[in-house]
Amino acid sequence: MDYATATTHRPLLLEDEEDDSEATFYDETNYAGSINAGSVDAIPSTAVVGTRTARRTADDGGGLRIAPVDKYHFNYAVFYLLGMTTLLPWNFFVTSEEYWHYKFRNVTANDSSVLTPRQIEFQSDLNIAASIPSTLFLLLNAGFGHLISLPVRMVGSLVLMFAIFIGTTALTLIDTDSWQDQFFLITIASVVVVNAFSATMSGGLFGIAGQFSSDYMSAVVSGQALGGIFSAAADILALSFGAPPTSTAFVFFIVGTLVLLLTLIMYIVMSKTLFFKYHTASRTLMKSSMDVDGLTRELLPRQEPTFWGVLRKIWLYGFSEWLVFVTTLSIYPAVTILVGSQTRGHPWNDVYFLPVVNYLLFNTGDYIGRVCAGMFEWYIVLLMVVVF
Repeated sequence: MDYATATTHRPLLLEDEEDDSEATFYDETNYAGSINAGSVDAIPSTAVVGTRTARRTADDGGGLRIAPVDKYHFNYAVFYLLGMTTLLPWNFFVTSEEYWHYKFRNVTANDSSVLTPRQIEFQSDLNIAASIPSTLFLLLNAGFGHLISLPVRMVGSLVLMFAIFIGTTALTLIDTDSWQDQFFLITIASVVVVNAFSATMSGGLFGIAGQFSSDYMSAVVSGQALGGIFSAAADILALSFGAPPTSTAFVFFIVGTLVLLLTLIMYIVMSKTLFFKYHTASRTLMKSSMDVDGLTRELLPRQEPTFWGVLRKIWLYGFSEWLVFVTTLSIYPAVTILVGSQTRGHPWNDVYFLPVVNYLLFNTGDYIGRVCAGMFEWYIVLLMVVVF
């Protein structure tokens, strides 16, 4: 797919500019939308050609050029990866059930099949430790996120999540049998911090994706579900080696750490591409042009949508999503994790039943549903009308 066609509402490059020259595109002295522009009259007008929008300079009377193309769909793939990473920490903590059972086992008992209270309640503790900071920081991000620059929120969150995963990986190699309570508190604190920064990153990511076409928003949403499939597949692969739980968890969390590092690198690379700068610069262009015209600045408050105005338009979709998450997350994974095979003595029953049925199957269904929602939008809307 040529993603240049999805930028119908974006001003296009001037004809006399070079295709791949980011320096020319962002020349502060020549770019009409920069703060150095003398007047809003210098801002190029727009002309629609077919399904694409082009910028027309005031003096040449022509000069149309299409928007930069997402070469090799690189930005689309990175948005997918970023979406996957937003829920990757939570998915990895939840999926490594065998490791937590080993860490919180009764070290004095001979029968390991009898679960301790902490083993039974740990998934519920994880859900609480993840849900509260995630909700709180999503609200804080919506209200005060504009006070912190987007690069700081994105890069800072990824760096801190990466650091926490390094510490979690290191703990897999340490014998914590004699200090299980302290290990529990460290783990819960790590979950709280990592989910707080994950929510911060999610808020920033959805803000970025909103400046691109709907395909990129779909990539973020689908990537979140793909993160669950990835963590379940990584857990199954680690279990297939037949290693002790600590060794399996070490490999498992190493994979998660490397994915976070890869995501950090890919985001930095993407943020330097012309395609990314072109779309994310639109808001800066608009503000800069309005700053030089008092009348436009006075009209700005009327153009900005209010929170309640937006809420009135999306409340049905928001309520539907809230209802789905409340229903599913009330039982997954805190309740479903306690479901086991009645038959023992076979690798499928003893090793693979839980990760396949509880994690892989759930996240696969989640992924298919999100992809279908992006492909058949009108059918989903009609279904909501029928239900509600």
